[in-house]
Amino acid sequence: MPVTRRQMLFFVLGGFFIMNALLGELTGGKLFAVHWRPFSFLPENLLLSIGVIMWPVVFIFTDIINEYFGKEGVRKLTFLTVGLILFAFGFLYAAIAIPAGEGSPVSQEAFSAVFGQSLFIIVGSLAAFAISQLVDVVVFSFFKQATGGARLWLRATGSTAVSQLVDTYVVAFVAFVVPGTMSWENFFKLSFGNYLYKLLIAIGVTPLIYLLHWVIDRYLAAENIASEHKQ
Repeated sequence: MPVTRRQMLFFVLGGFFIMNALLGELTGGKLFAVHWRPFSFLPENLLLSIGVIMWPVVFIFTDIINEYFGKEGVRKLTFLTVGLILFAFGFLYAAIAIPAGEGSPVSQEAFSAVFGQSLFIIVGSLAAFAISQLVDVVVFSFFKQATGGARLWLRATGSTAVSQLVDTYVVAFVAFVVPGTMSWENFFKLSFGNYLYKLLIAIGVTPLIYLLHWVIDRYLAAENIASEHKQ
């Protein structure tokens, strides 16, 4: 059966959406410090999760998918992604349970340290991902209806700003505060740093969203033109 350009677009966007979400989950346990203080009221060092590098990309694709396939498209991909992430972590735990053989270039300890994230981190990240995606869809649709489909920058940046706020604080709270592995001070420092990074990236990539919108419109228009010629 031939695949239409619209179907191919959904496959490609969904693939990037799932891949980036999975990468964000797998790498989220590593923290790093950024020595950056543009304003005096900010902490001297921002504590970030390495996973935040991928999450802005996820929300960019969320907005693009919402733009062309609506709430239902985002919801289906969100639930599919949650299921695939659970499957991936289930496989990783099974892989951890199998002892490394003699001569393995990756030791059992190293493999377990990298992929053996705690249950709280998994639960927190999945809960935050699912909730924030649904929030993003609602806020995006609200701005789209309120502006009559105009001001793409407002619905894209506005929905990301709200959903990333939810995502950042939920995942850090469930993953680190609930099990008691992080102080409230570090929780707020980590959450603030992660959210600030995500917000700045969301604002910075606004031109990219317009570019993707322009490319996709022309990609889909080519199929419509071809259909009209056949008729």
